[in-house]
Amino acid sequence: MNAIAGGGTLLTFPALVALGIPSIVANATSTVALWPGALGSMWGYRGELSGARPWAIRFAVPSVLGGLLGALLLLVTPADRFDLLVPFLVLGATLLFIAQPPLLQWLRARRARSGIADREVGDGAGGPPSLGIMLYQFLIAIYGGYFGAGIGILMLAALGFMGLTNIHRMNGLKNWGGLCINAAAALTFAMTSLVDWSVAMAMAAGAIVGGYGGSRLAQRIPQVWVRRAIIVIGLGSGVWLMSQR
Repeated sequence: MNAIAGGGTLLTFPALVALGIPSIVANATSTVALWPGALGSMWGYRGELSGARPWAIRFAVPSVLGGLLGALLLLVTPADRFDLLVPFLVLGATLLFIAQPPLLQWLRARRARSGIADREVGDGAGGPPSLGIMLYQFLIAIYGGYFGAGIGILMLAALGFMGLTNIHRMNGLKNWGGLCINAAAALTFAMTSLVDWSVAMAMAAGAIVGGYGGSRLAQRIPQVWVRRAIIVIGLGSGVWLMSQR
């Protein structure tokens, strides 16, 4: 689901909480477990980043730094306070997920009305990310290191504002940014006692296979049914978590 439409954390995090795992431990465990899947997705999209290496390197800097800062913020958040935030984080991420298609349509219509030419990173027409985009990515990365669900939608919005229109190229860059964010956060969590390693290893095995397989399927199948399933599960999980407060 992460590779095809995003939103995987909206499934894994509530599932771990439902198993009785404390929310902060569930968050850290989910981040560590899904990182191999992000690596698999990135490998599946590697062809879409052909010619975009300088751009991707610049994009990685705010992603790593922000992911590290977000993870450190989670470590100093009291467990009871995080429990209060969790339902709103899940519901907010689900609303972002719902907003993704109309947001991208609005971005493209806006550019068409203004007569701004489309451009693609790596084809000789797209320049490096601007300072504003890098700052925006840094803020996304802080949120991603702290919780993570919905960062793909936020990154796709930024790429749309830059003028990119090739959804597969955008997904490749989005997966690269997410890989960098989650790598910094996962490494930080791995050095603490927050990760439930038996659960994380079992999840990671499925994430590797699903991440690579999903990245290949994402370029061949429509996303609408996957998106609908994630939205239903995300909203249901948010309401359930709210009822547990």
